[in-house]
Amino acid sequence: MTATNWLELGTAALIGYLLGSIPFGLLVTRLGGAADPRTIGSGNIGATNVLRTGRKELAILTLLLDAAKGAAAVLVVGRLWPDPLPPSLPAIVAGAFAFLGHVYPVWLRFRGGKGVATFLGVALALSWPCGLVFALVWLVAFGATRHSSVGGMSAVIATPVTAAILNRSDLTLVFLLLALVVLWKHRANVERLLDGTEPRFGGGAG
Repeated sequence: MTATNWLELGTAALIGYLLGSIPFGLLVTRLGGAADPRTIGSGNIGATNVLRTGRKELAILTLLLDAAKGAAAVLVVGRLWPDPLPPSLPAIVAGAFAFLGHVYPVWLRFRGGKGVATFLGVALALSWPCGLVFALVWLVAFGATRHSSVGGMSAVIATPVTAAILNRSDLTLVFLLLALVVLWKHRANVERLLDGTEPRFGGGAG
Protein backbone atom coordinates (compact mmCIF):
# COMPACT_ATOMS: atom_id res chain seq x y z
CA MET A 1 0.00 0.00 0.00
CA THR A 2 1.13 3.53 -0.76
CA ALA A 3 1.46 6.38 1.71
CA THR A 4 -1.73 7.84 0.23
CA ASN A 5 -3.61 4.62 0.91
CA TRP A 6 -2.45 4.58 4.53
CA LEU A 7 -3.43 8.23 4.89
CA GLU A 8 -6.91 7.44 3.58
CA LEU A 9 -7.31 4.53 5.99
CA GLY A 10 -5.98 6.56 8.91
CA THR A 11 -8.35 9.41 8.13
CA ALA A 12 -11.25 6.97 7.74
CA ALA A 13 -10.42 5.42 11.11
CA LEU A 14 -10.31 8.84 12.77
CA ILE A 15 -13.63 9.93 11.24
CA GLY A 16 -15.24 6.66 12.26
CA TYR A 17 -13.88 6.79 15.79
CA LEU A 18 -14.95 10.40 16.37
CA LEU A 19 -18.47 9.71 15.11
CA GLY A 20 -18.74 6.50 17.09
CA SER A 21 -17.49 8.09 20.29
CA ILE A 22 -20.37 10.59 20.47
CA PRO A 23 -22.01 9.49 23.77
CA PHE A 24 -25.64 9.77 22.73
CA GLY A 25 -26.87 7.78 25.74
CA LEU A 26 -25.33 10.37 28.04
CA LEU A 27 -26.41 13.34 25.95
CA VAL A 28 -30.06 12.36 25.57
CA THR A 29 -30.45 11.58 29.28
CA ARG A 30 -28.96 14.94 30.21
CA LEU A 31 -31.13 16.82 27.76
CA GLY A 32 -34.16 14.80 28.83
CA GLY A 33 -33.58 15.41 32.52
CA ALA A 34 -33.11 11.71 33.32
CA ALA A 35 -30.57 10.04 35.57
CA ASP A 36 -27.00 9.59 34.37
CA PRO A 37 -26.97 6.02 32.94
CA ARG A 38 -23.43 5.55 34.24
CA THR A 39 -24.77 5.62 37.81
CA ILE A 40 -27.31 2.80 37.39
CA GLY A 41 -27.52 -0.77 36.16
CA SER A 42 -24.41 -1.89 34.31
CA GLY A 43 -23.04 1.66 34.26
CA ASN A 44 -22.70 1.91 30.49
CA ILE A 45 -24.23 4.44 28.10
CA GLY A 46 -26.13 2.06 25.80
CA ALA A 47 -29.86 2.02 25.11
CA THR A 48 -30.62 -0.91 27.43
CA ASN A 49 -29.08 0.91 30.36
CA VAL A 50 -30.79 4.18 29.41
CA LEU A 51 -34.06 2.22 29.64
CA ARG A 52 -33.28 1.65 33.32
CA THR A 53 -33.80 5.38 33.90
CA GLY A 54 -37.49 4.69 33.32
CA ARG A 55 -37.61 6.80 30.17
CA LYS A 56 -38.50 4.46 27.31
CA GLU A 57 -38.53 7.27 24.75
CA LEU A 58 -34.95 8.20 25.64
CA ALA A 59 -33.87 4.58 25.31
CA ILE A 60 -35.43 4.33 21.84
CA LEU A 61 -33.78 7.59 20.80
CA THR A 62 -30.43 6.34 22.09
CA LEU A 63 -30.83 3.10 20.15
CA LEU A 64 -31.59 4.96 16.92
CA LEU A 65 -28.77 7.45 17.33
CA ASP A 66 -26.20 4.81 18.26
CA ALA A 67 -27.15 2.80 15.17
CA ALA A 68 -27.19 5.93 13.01
CA LYS A 69 -23.67 6.99 13.93
CA GLY A 70 -22.32 3.60 12.89
CA ALA A 71 -24.13 3.80 9.56
CA ALA A 72 -23.11 7.44 9.10
CA ALA A 73 -19.42 6.62 9.49
CA VAL A 74 -19.64 4.02 6.72
CA LEU A 75 -21.70 6.20 4.38
CA VAL A 76 -19.71 9.42 4.86
CA VAL A 77 -16.35 7.74 4.30
CA GLY A 78 -17.80 5.72 1.43
CA ARG A 79 -18.68 9.00 -0.29
CA LEU A 80 -15.22 10.42 0.37
CA TRP A 81 -13.43 7.34 -0.98
CA PRO A 82 -15.87 5.47 -3.20
CA ASP A 83 -15.29 2.06 -4.71
CA PRO A 84 -16.83 0.65 -7.91
CA LEU A 85 -18.04 -2.29 -5.82
CA PRO A 86 -18.89 -0.79 -2.43
CA PRO A 87 -18.18 -0.85 0.39
CA SER A 88 -14.67 0.52 -0.04
CA LEU A 89 -11.91 -0.51 2.35
CA PRO A 90 -11.90 2.96 4.00
CA ALA A 91 -15.67 2.63 4.58
CA ILE A 92 -15.17 -0.75 6.25
CA VAL A 93 -12.40 0.70 8.44
CA ALA A 94 -14.61 3.66 9.35
CA GLY A 95 -17.42 1.33 10.40
CA ALA A 96 -15.13 -0.77 12.56
CA PHE A 97 -13.69 2.30 14.27
CA ALA A 98 -17.13 3.82 14.80
CA PHE A 99 -18.01 0.66 16.71
CA LEU A 100 -14.78 0.90 18.72
CA GLY A 101 -15.43 4.58 19.39
CA HIS A 102 -18.79 3.71 20.90
CA VAL A 103 -17.41 0.94 23.07
CA TYR A 104 -14.23 2.80 24.06
CA PRO A 105 -14.90 6.58 23.79
CA VAL A 106 -11.93 8.73 24.71
CA TRP A 107 -14.25 11.40 26.19
CA LEU A 108 -15.52 8.97 28.86
CA ARG A 109 -12.18 7.40 29.75
CA PHE A 110 -12.85 4.57 27.27
CA ARG A 111 -15.98 3.41 29.13
CA GLY A 112 -18.82 3.35 26.62
CA GLY A 113 -21.61 1.01 25.63
CA LYS A 114 -21.58 -2.65 24.65
CA GLY A 115 -21.80 -1.92 20.95
CA VAL A 116 -24.90 -3.81 19.82
CA ALA A 117 -26.82 -0.88 18.31
CA THR A 118 -23.74 0.60 16.65
CA PHE A 119 -22.87 -2.84 15.25
CA LEU A 120 -26.35 -2.95 13.74
CA GLY A 121 -25.89 0.42 12.05
CA VAL A 122 -22.49 -0.58 10.67
CA ALA A 123 -23.83 -3.91 9.40
CA LEU A 124 -26.80 -2.28 7.67
CA ALA A 125 -24.56 0.25 5.92
CA LEU A 126 -21.94 -2.29 4.85
CA SER A 127 -24.32 -5.06 3.80
CA TRP A 128 -28.05 -4.62 4.27
CA PRO A 129 -28.72 -8.42 4.15
CA CYS A 130 -26.30 -8.91 7.05
CA GLY A 131 -27.95 -6.04 8.91
CA LEU A 132 -31.39 -7.49 8.26
CA VAL A 133 -30.36 -10.89 9.62
CA PHE A 134 -28.87 -9.11 12.65
CA ALA A 135 -32.18 -7.39 13.37
CA LEU A 136 -34.29 -10.51 12.82
CA VAL A 137 -32.08 -12.70 15.03
CA TRP A 138 -32.13 -10.06 17.76
CA LEU A 139 -35.92 -9.90 17.67
CA VAL A 140 -36.35 -13.69 17.73
CA ALA A 141 -33.79 -14.28 20.49
CA PHE A 142 -35.10 -11.43 22.60
CA GLY A 143 -38.72 -12.47 22.06
CA ALA A 144 -37.94 -16.04 23.09
CA THR A 145 -35.94 -15.18 26.21
CA ARG A 146 -36.88 -11.59 27.18
CA HIS A 147 -33.15 -11.02 27.70
CA SER A 148 -31.69 -8.06 25.81
CA SER A 149 -28.23 -9.54 26.29
CA VAL A 150 -29.24 -12.82 24.61
CA GLY A 151 -30.72 -10.90 21.70
CA GLY A 152 -27.59 -8.83 21.24
CA MET A 153 -25.13 -11.70 21.53
CA SER A 154 -27.15 -13.92 19.21
CA ALA A 155 -27.37 -11.16 16.62
CA VAL A 156 -23.66 -10.39 16.55
CA ILE A 157 -22.80 -14.09 16.27
CA ALA A 158 -25.21 -14.50 13.35
CA THR A 159 -23.77 -11.56 11.41
CA PRO A 160 -20.29 -12.91 10.47
CA VAL A 161 -21.92 -16.28 9.75
CA THR A 162 -24.29 -14.53 7.34
CA ALA A 163 -21.42 -12.67 5.69
CA ALA A 164 -19.58 -15.96 5.19
CA ILE A 165 -22.67 -17.62 3.70
CA LEU A 166 -23.05 -14.67 1.32
CA ASN A 167 -19.38 -15.07 0.36
CA ARG A 168 -18.55 -11.61 1.69
CA SER A 169 -14.98 -12.38 2.68
CA ASP A 170 -14.30 -8.63 2.93
CA LEU A 171 -16.75 -8.39 5.82
CA THR A 172 -16.66 -11.77 7.54
CA LEU A 173 -13.46 -11.19 9.51
CA VAL A 174 -14.43 -7.63 10.45
CA PHE A 175 -17.84 -8.72 11.73
CA LEU A 176 -16.24 -11.60 13.61
CA LEU A 177 -13.78 -9.32 15.38
CA LEU A 178 -16.52 -6.87 16.33
CA ALA A 179 -18.68 -9.74 17.55
CA LEU A 180 -15.86 -10.92 19.82
CA VAL A 181 -15.68 -7.45 21.37
CA VAL A 182 -19.44 -7.48 22.00
CA LEU A 183 -19.23 -10.92 23.61
CA TRP A 184 -16.35 -9.74 25.80
CA LYS A 185 -18.39 -6.72 26.92
CA HIS A 186 -21.25 -9.09 27.81
CA ARG A 187 -19.15 -11.45 29.95
CA ALA A 188 -20.91 -10.34 33.15
CA ASN A 189 -24.27 -10.97 31.48
CA VAL A 190 -23.14 -14.47 30.53
CA GLU A 191 -22.25 -15.19 34.15
CA ARG A 192 -25.67 -14.01 35.30
CA LEU A 193 -27.40 -16.03 32.59
CA LEU A 194 -25.59 -19.14 33.76
CA ASP A 195 -26.56 -18.66 37.41
CA GLY A 196 -30.11 -17.51 36.60
CA THR A 197 -29.84 -13.96 37.90
CA GLU A 198 -29.90 -12.04 34.61
CA PRO A 199 -32.95 -9.71 34.70
CA ARG A 200 -35.59 -10.17 32.04
CA PHE A 201 -37.18 -7.28 30.20
CA GLY A 202 -40.25 -6.27 32.13
CA GLY A 203 -38.97 -7.56 35.48
CA GLY A 204 -37.81 -10.76 37.10
CA ALA A 205 -34.75 -12.92 36.53
CA GLY A 206 -34.00 -16.24 34.95
